[in-house]
Amino acid sequence: MSNKRNELSFVRWMRAKAVACALVVSVASGCGPQASASRAATAEEAAPVVRGYVAVVAANYGESVTTAEAMRTAIRAMLAAPSRETLASARQAWITARVSYGQTEAFRFYGGPIDHESSGVEGQINAWPMDENYVDYVAGMPSTGIIQNAATLPTITRAGLVMLNERGGETNIATGWHAIEFLLWGQDSSAAGPGDRPHTDFVTGAAGTGGNVERRRQYLTEITDQLVEDLTSVRDQWNVSSSGSYAAQWIAGDHNVALRNMLRGIGALAGTELSGERMSVAYEERDQEDEHSCFSDNTHADIVQNAIGIQNVWLGRYGATDGPGLDDLVRARDPALAARITAEIQEGVDKARAIPAPFDQAILGADTTPGRTAIRGAIEAHRRNGRSIVEAAALLGLSITVDV
Repeated sequence: MSNKRNELSFVRWMRAKAVACALVVSVASGCGPQASASRAATAEEAAPVVRGYVAVVAANYGESVTTAEAMRTAIRAMLAAPSRETLASARQAWITARVSYGQTEAFRFYGGPIDHESSGVEGQINAWPMDENYVDYVAGMPSTGIIQNAATLPTITRAGLVMLNERGGETNIATGWHAIEFLLWGQDSSAAGPGDRPHTDFVTGAAGTGGNVERRRQYLTEITDQLVEDLTSVRDQWNVSSSGSYAAQWIAGDHNVALRNMLRGIGALAGTELSGERMSVAYEERDQEDEHSCFSDNTHADIVQNAIGIQNVWLGRYGATDGPGLDDLVRARDPALAARITAEIQEGVDKARAIPAPFDQAILGADTTPGRTAIRGAIEAHRRNGRSIVEAAALLGLSITVDV
């Protein structure tokens, strides 16, 4: 497993490098080629869309924090009284919290608060794939992981776990959604369902199982608190009322840069990350190790929420928040293009929803099986979305290149 993970780490590093090189962006006054009919948005045209985006991001991260806090409450209740029922509740809270978080993935890929090169916390929040034996025991390896080896981290603390996150390799995930997922579900060795870690792994005293129960309990407590803290820090940067926040700078800054980043975020998610890393790799390799939420069998839902996140940014909406979006700017110049992209993005959502669960079974079999056919359809739809978002950028006097 470790060799497999190391190979995946190298492959993903090469892909990430290629993506970074491909996402070269310039504004109309810069060096990139421009569409003949393009026209940069004026500040007056762009302002409502730029402000609307901040409202969408703030609302989305706000709900993500709220649902993560609810998950933390459920996990604390489970640790206070471990049982099948309380563990099931904690798992459901994790799945619920992933809904809002999955949509925030559309706010990445331009060096914002979530993934800034030096201060971003995305790697602590949502890094994957995870080499689970870095954290705790796995089948055939009962003494592996940080939890089982006190010498690695004598006292389980948040600071210590953050320090160990991705230490020695990007699959050495110690914090975030997927570390929590692994501790709640354990390994997924079943074709019929997700992992099934026994609740007794969290029971103290003689009835406890899995070894080092107290360290496991503390570990889960600390990384859950850290996730809430990290999400809160990102949410707060999108508070436009806070002086010096990223949101305040975004609104006061160059509107072309803001529009470029909005398009870059959804273009990269659709055309590269979602269609490529999150679907194509698993589709091509037919390997469970390549799916996003592999312990809980929640990957199909992750894909849907990512697709909805793209749609949210394009339309300028999230829940009750609904204002001018990128579609409005494009429609003012080319109604047909705006309508086509809106329809294509909806198709991307529909194709994502058509992927049968569990994803790790849908990737198997011949290419003509319903699961693989559905996944291939979703891949193609999101690659098409990436290309169309490039067209939209060109129409607005911006140039982005998405590696599809």
